[in-house]
Amino acid sequence: MEVVHGRCAGLDISKKDAKVCVRLAGAGRGQTTETVTTWGSTTSQGLALRDHLVAQRVTCAVMEATGDYWKPFYYLLEDGPFEVMLVNARHMKNLPGRKTDVSDAAWLAQLGAHGLARGSFVPPAPIRALLDLTRTRTTMVRERAKEIQRLEKLLEDTGIKLSSVATDIRGVSGRAMLEALIGGQRDPAALADLAKRRLRSKIPELTEVLTGRFTDHHAFLTRLHLDVIDQHSHAVAELTARIEVVIEPFRGPRDLIVSIPGSASWSPT
Repeated sequence: MEVVHGRCAGLDISKKDAKVCVRLAGAGRGQTTETVTTWGSTTSQGLALRDHLVAQRVTCAVMEATGDYWKPFYYLLEDGPFEVMLVNARHMKNLPGRKTDVSDAAWLAQLGAHGLARGSFVPPAPIRALLDLTRTRTTMVRERAKEIQRLEKLLEDTGIKLSSVATDIRGVSGRAMLEALIGGQRDPAALADLAKRRLRSKIPELTEVLTGRFTDHHAFLTRLHLDVIDQHSHAVAELTARIEVVIEPFRGPRDLIVSIPGSASWSPT
C-alpha cells in the first residue's frame, strides 16, 4: 500500500495522558519502526510532545475526537510544522484490516501513513471563541427559561395564575406584582392596580388570578427564583455584548448569510 506520510504519529488520548506512536516508514515492511511513548495531558507535556514530534520530523499527526480530551493536545500541536488530523473514532475503528494486537495509537499512525484517515473540520481559533460565546449564551437562555418555569410552578402552588393573563411574568407589570407579593402585599385589587400600559385593561382578570394563598414560604422561594433569573439575564447581556465585539471581523459574511430568505438573524434578546 502506498505510503503518503513516511513519518506519521498516532495519538490515543485519554483524560490523564496520550499514548503516542511515531511510525517511521523504511524501504520494506521489516524496516518500518513504530515507537510508542506516553505523555501527560498538562500543557508542559503537550509542548514537550510537540517538540518531540518536530525532532522526529513527523509530517502528520492523527488523533481521535475523544470527548473534550483531544482539545488541549490539538490546540498545542496545531501550531507545529506538521499536519494535525482530528478523526472520528467510530470511523477509524470500523475500517478493515486492523489486528486485535495493534494499539489505538499504532492503528492511527498506520492509517495516517497510508492516507486512510479522514480529518474532521476544526474551526480556527477566532471562530472557536465565537462558538464558545454563542453556545454559552444559548445555555444561559435555556437555564433562564427553566428558572421561569420553576417560578410559574411555584405560583401554581399558591393558586395564583398570573401567567394566564400576563404573557411574560418577567415584564414590568409582572415583576412589580411579584415584588409586591414578596413585600407582603396580599390584596388582589392592590396587586392588579400595579399593571402598566396594555395590562391595565385587564385589571378585573388580574384581580381574579392574583387571588391565592401566597405565604412567607412562597415569598422566600419567589425571591430566590427572581434573583437566579436576574443573574442569568445579566450573564446573557454580558455574553451578547462580548459576541458583538468578537463577531466584528465576520460581520460582512454574517450580514450576507442572514440576508438569505429563511435564515435566522442574530438577535440580542
